[in-house]
Amino acid sequence: SNNTTIRMNNVTIAAELKTGRDVTAAARRKKIIEGISALYILLFLYTALSKTLWIGPTVDVLKFTPFFKAMPFTTAWSVVVAEYVVAVLLFFSRTRKIGLYISLALMMGFTAYIIWMMNVAPNLPCTCGGVIASMNWTQHLVFNIGFIILALSGIMLMRKKDSTAL
Repeated sequence: SNNTTIRMNNVTIAAELKTGRDVTAAARRKKIIEGISALYILLFLYTALSKTLWIGPTVDVLKFTPFFKAMPFTTAWSVVVAEYVVAVLLFFSRTRKIGLYISLALMMGFTAYIIWMMNVAPNLPCTCGGVIASMNWTQHLVFNIGFIILALSGIMLMRKKDSTAL
């Protein structure tokens, strides 16, 4: 960006003019944020739909986990609803930032659950649904860490966008 200073009646007015490079960088940031959001939308809709169609196995596995065995049905459906809601939040630019924050929180929670399962109940299956359920716990952990990095990247890019909008 170019800094331009205008002096009028002993008052200095500083203005920052946007150059083509700044506009291109902003467009690139926007595309990356949209791409990250699209990946999360696909992930959450895919897993939510899989669990919606086959909620039984998810409920059955949750019955064997100490944190959720008191309310496996409620927990399973709460995760499904959360995934649908976050997918909608990520779809709209006005709610995308909160959607990314909630995506990060969900993925961190899911990752903590995976680490717990790896250490306490490694023989229980993953109930994420579809192809993702076919991953072993280590593959699933790496997958989740990748999505955590994506969410953090999207949040950082949105913060940068917000700070340059001032």
